[in-house]
Amino acid sequence: MRIFIAFEGLCEAFEVQWNQNVYALKQAVKDYFHIQLADDKKGRRYLELVHAGAELHDDWVLADVGVTPCSTIKCILKEEEKPILRIYNVVTRETVPIMGNIFLLTSTVADLKTLVSLKCGFPVSVFRLSTPWGKELYNCNKLEDYNIDVGSSLRLDVWNGWKEFLNGCHLGHRHTVQLYLSEKEPVAKFQKRVALYIAAFFGHLDLTDWLLMNGTRPEEPVGVHPYREWCQETDHPDVNKCPVHAAAETGQLLTLKAFVNNNILCLECRNLQGLTPLKICVKHKHVECVLYFATKMWSVVTCNGISLPVRVLVKTKQWLVKARIRLLVKNRFTQSSVFRTRVGDLVLIDGFMHPEMTSKPNSKVMKNGGISKSCILPAVTGHDKLNKKDAINMKKWHQSLPNLKLPSIEKDNAATKNAGVQHTEKEKQLSALPIKCESMNKNIWKTKVPLPPISKDTNPRPQFYYTAPNASFILTSSLESFSHHSGRTPRENAIYCLALASAFKEKPWLQQLEVARCLARKTVLKPMS
Repeated sequence: MRIFIAFEGLCEAFEVQWNQNVYALKQAVKDYFHIQLADDKKGRRYLELVHAGAELHDDWVLADVGVTPCSTIKCILKEEEKPILRIYNVVTRETVPIMGNIFLLTSTVADLKTLVSLKCGFPVSVFRLSTPWGKELYNCNKLEDYNIDVGSSLRLDVWNGWKEFLNGCHLGHRHTVQLYLSEKEPVAKFQKRVALYIAAFFGHLDLTDWLLMNGTRPEEPVGVHPYREWCQETDHPDVNKCPVHAAAETGQLLTLKAFVNNNILCLECRNLQGLTPLKICVKHKHVECVLYFATKMWSVVTCNGISLPVRVLVKTKQWLVKARIRLLVKNRFTQSSVFRTRVGDLVLIDGFMHPEMTSKPNSKVMKNGGISKSCILPAVTGHDKLNKKDAINMKKWHQSLPNLKLPSIEKDNAATKNAGVQHTEKEKQLSALPIKCESMNKNIWKTKVPLPPISKDTNPRPQFYYTAPNASFILTSSLESFSHHSGRTPRENAIYCLALASAFKEKPWLQQLEVARCLARKTVLKPMS
């Protein structure tokens, strides 16, 4: 039969067979128009055939999908750019694509971690990147030093015991964050700064309000883990980013309002490049946030009966903060000063110590010597031992007690048994249901076409006088043979055919139904033949 192919303003006639598939037609179109296709690590260039508003798959037969003689099929040349790198996030179990050109592989690991932080929302001080063979990537090295090729997959690992905590921060679950906070005070403070950064990035207001009430400051940099506070020369530059910068990058307007209401110094909090939240919002084109900051910066505040512009008030508070820092620096080596790192704390040296970023769950960290939350009573010392006279008096007191009898278990459990009958019956019904372990890819077409549930008709119908006694057996045996050869039940086959026919959106519903019936007849004839 003759059909027409429309490609880039041209319409050419093609002679095809009625049982020819779409892939063979694509090859004919490619040879006729001299189209160069590609499928490599950098990208993909392919043809797409569209008929009646639906994309034709390679394994479809032209006659089965309603392609009749003199039909017109639109041909489109598409180009798909593949990611340069893929990052597997252990916390969210998602693969993050990193787009860009090949020159990204000549940059440093620190630049890659900046891109990953903008993609996943985690600060750079809580994760590390490693190759598929387990080699850690350090900030000062380049990606080409590790022989990383285009399309490679890297792994994002976090601190041991932090997987559940970071997952709670990512989802905004305040109670999960509270549960997995460290018992060590320096680590707990660092975790709160990390939680506020992630909450500001994703806009979790509940978690943000709780952290602000607990004294976490949005204009304070996230910093590094207490185990790495001494090695400032190898720190990533983005450790100085604040939660207010993360909220400005993603345009979280409500979170920014909460930060400014908590501390007005957030208006002039600058990042490492010297950009304020207003300039960051302008850079990322967040219009509503820009209007809010512009209105706030040029407003007037009344303080002790004196009207002052917000800029003057912010400059005054900044001067007070700098004076307070100078006083702390003077008293640093006095007895009243408190050092962050103390004797006995763990010290990490890159490349020489066992890595502490392997994404071990909290349960394994506790078993391997972590601080457990169970209460253990101290051992009895020699001064606390009982004397012999005290022990004799205790025995006499126990003997003088009357004989107490506990009530029988059967009487107490009589009411609980009756109360739990309904619960156990429901559990039995649930356990009796068959469990089907099918992949989502196979059953994804089930949700496209809603069908009514299977009706269970209990009304008996009159029997026909001239039906054979084994008619029902013949019908059920044919259905069983169809299911055995096709791999689908008749109902699943009907849903599958309707899902394929519904892809032709330009056709009326009755024509889509006719296409589905044609597909169903083809699937019935194939197993029988």
